[in-house]
Amino acid sequence: MSRDELAFWLRLTLTPGVGDTTARRLLAAFGLPEQVFSQTETALRQVASAAQARALLSPPEGWTELLSRSWDWLQQPPPGLAHRILTLADPDYPQALLNIEDPPTMLYALGAPGALPLPHSSPDCLAVVGSRNPSAQGLDNARAFARHLAGQGVTIVSGLALGIDAAAHEGALDGMVDDARLATIAVVGTGLDRVYPRQHRALAHRIAERGLLLSEFALGTPPLGPNFPRRNRLIAGLSRGTLVVEAALASGSLVTARLAVEQGKEVFAIPGSIHSPQSRGCHALIRQGAKLVETAQDVLEELQWQSAAAPDRPIRHEPIRTADEGLLSALGHDPVPLDLLQARTGLATEALQAQLLQLELDGLVGRLPGGLFQRLGRA
Repeated sequence: MSRDELAFWLRLTLTPGVGDTTARRLLAAFGLPEQVFSQTETALRQVASAAQARALLSPPEGWTELLSRSWDWLQQPPPGLAHRILTLADPDYPQALLNIEDPPTMLYALGAPGALPLPHSSPDCLAVVGSRNPSAQGLDNARAFARHLAGQGVTIVSGLALGIDAAAHEGALDGMVDDARLATIAVVGTGLDRVYPRQHRALAHRIAERGLLLSEFALGTPPLGPNFPRRNRLIAGLSRGTLVVEAALASGSLVTARLAVEQGKEVFAIPGSIHSPQSRGCHALIRQGAKLVETAQDVLEELQWQSAAAPDRPIRHEPIRTADEGLLSALGHDPVPLDLLQARTGLATEALQAQLLQLELDGLVGRLPGGLFQRLGRA
């Protein structure tokens, strides 16, 4: 893409009142953006509203500054990585997104030089989403499912958010065994010159090295609330199915699941404790027809991914020490306060706390807010 081409595409997306839908109509009617801006107001009004046609005749505010910023960004990627800006006219634009109702006019991409075009977009991608405030078991499930699926050659798509999203990205990076495939794709709600949340800067760099970061938002776009549910259609659109690990009833993850259904994709949900608010969204999805899954293999079988899967790397299960079997049994699978656990086991406080600490170090028990403990399983 030349600087002049980039200028016309940016002007189209920045024009007030002209969204992706109107932009597609204009492109269909007149060709590339350069031809759009050569039209008269009368011609433009055959495709757009009067207000949109008038707006298209004047350069939008901030256009030249964004052009300079975007061009410099394209020319100066981090060492070993590549910056790309894809338009609807670009042959590398992800085919899977062309099939959704509202594909973005422009996409910004950051990844390894060979990450685009996406060679395994929809058929080999699975969205893994969930709560920003998950339980310890939810985090463990997200990592384990993503690790196992990535070991089978599946690319994990998520949103780089706190909680389940981050755990899914981490699991995919840990499980990737085929360097020819993307481990994970992060679809973000800011410009790609920002990382949100800030504590995921190192994770974002790891994703860029072995996967791909995508955004439909112009450089410099801050973390605005409406942008995050909007990007969920891209998470669902890139993927063959969506797995919801944990979600409250009012959750962006349920928005992603609904969008997946509208796109004709499969939705999977992991059931949880009836006492956990973070399980209610998954239970609601299951009642509405989502596939209940207990293992990552359930997802592979449902989507018939076995034949195309890469050789699996076995998931290691932590050994359970015999002395702790009774305590793990007493924990059950729901969050438990210390006093109730003490009543179940009859152990003295000091002995109980010592065993719980050891189980935490072994990765078998998680400590939750409010003084609760929960047993951690494996996908």
